[in-house]
Amino acid sequence: MPSITSKLPLVGTTIFTTMSVLAAETGAVNLGQGFPDFDCDPELLELIQLALTSEKNQYAPMGGVPVLCEAIAQQVASLYGGRYAPASEVTITAGATQALFTAISCLVQPGDEVILFEPVYDSYEPAIRLNGGIPVYSRLRAPDYRPDWDEVRSLITPRTRAIIINSPHNPTARLLTRSDLEALSAILKNTDIFLISDEVYEHIVYDGQRHESVCRYPDLAERAFVISSFGKTFHVTGWKIAYCLAPKALMQEFRKAHQFMVFCVHAPSQYALAEYLGQQHHLALAQFYQDKRDLFLWSTQGSGLHWLPSEGTYFVSGSYAGIPEYAHLSDREFAELLTRKIGVACIPLSAFYHDGFDERVVRFCFAKKDSTVISAAERLKKLWR
Repeated sequence: MPSITSKLPLVGTTIFTTMSVLAAETGAVNLGQGFPDFDCDPELLELIQLALTSEKNQYAPMGGVPVLCEAIAQQVASLYGGRYAPASEVTITAGATQALFTAISCLVQPGDEVILFEPVYDSYEPAIRLNGGIPVYSRLRAPDYRPDWDEVRSLITPRTRAIIINSPHNPTARLLTRSDLEALSAILKNTDIFLISDEVYEHIVYDGQRHESVCRYPDLAERAFVISSFGKTFHVTGWKIAYCLAPKALMQEFRKAHQFMVFCVHAPSQYALAEYLGQQHHLALAQFYQDKRDLFLWSTQGSGLHWLPSEGTYFVSGSYAGIPEYAHLSDREFAELLTRKIGVACIPLSAFYHDGFDERVVRFCFAKKDSTVISAAERLKKLWR
């Protein structure tokens, strides 16, 4: 057989798969991979069942079903003041990962550099490398995980093609602020650098804070692909349906790649989501998940873990550096021990750094039933006993 030269020679089994398999083997409560263990609203299921029986089962338009694109454009205008033409500046995608890959593919040429903030969601770097690009890293550090914009400015070279931001941020659960977006705008002014903004947790923001979407900032929006996810918003991660917003000229290039990757997305889901989106269920999402975050933090008091700020997403990170019995362990060793000995699976944050940078911090997902959250919390309390 002919041999193949891997384009991703360093990519193996992901930490998410590894920890999920270990959780299944040991009977641990899985707070590692980020997905709910509860179902979506029955009303949404009724809407998709209606679509399935209403002759809406053929190819959707390549850019998306018009009623859904219109509903998205109206929502973005209402929430952020951003104006996008539904027919030419909104595209429905097969999940946010596809949207991210498509945006990177239509931008990045061999040798182009793309600036990332790490810890970084794990799909960005492979997409850049598959397109011949070079990832360039700006490091966020515990406990604050705040961007150093002076460092970002210093990383820009004539080969910089794009910057990828993510807010609310996975895995750190922090938010970019207005001052952050203004600093970024100043850096990008008078450059040819594009922006990809991953905003899949846009509606999951806590304690009365505001999500600073790139759509609010015209100077950024004019050079940006903005990506969000129905899977995260409506508890249907298995549907793999999301969308991308971009000015017409950028979206034309996006769709050139999109049409040959997936062409179009599951039509019945789009019709169901169009109807559901108009009812503004997303407005209750922040409080729904804030209650779960607070339940998890309250229930784990006495565990010895030091919880870092969780401003958005459905994650919270904890430091175990203050627990003498475990402080000497790497975060991967601690995550494995926690799964085997305590019965709770989590994700080590070093997995989100290209060089395995380790600050003794692990991430937990609390997008679970209250009974799951409480069960995990009771087990975590055994750490300090």
